[in-house]
Amino acid sequence: MHNKKKEQEIIEGLKPVCICKGIKARTFQDRIKAGVTTVGELKKATGAGCGSCKGERCTPRIHEILEKHGYTGDS
Repeated sequence: MHNKKKEQEIIEGLKPVCICKGIKARTFQDRIKAGVTTVGELKKATGAGCGSCKGERCTPRIHEILEKHGYTGDS
């Protein structure tokens, strides 16, 4: 069962969050583990939100990732 959980974690990490910049969920997860815990900080640390959609697509996903890690996602 442990292998299945690890496998799911890897798959989740490979999913794109910022389509414009090609930034995967793992990048955000790593930054959160390093102490970056707001949407604004994550955007700055990763470059997300600077693409052609100006964050319209990735911002909600960033909020979801933060909430999944126990943060409110407030900027």
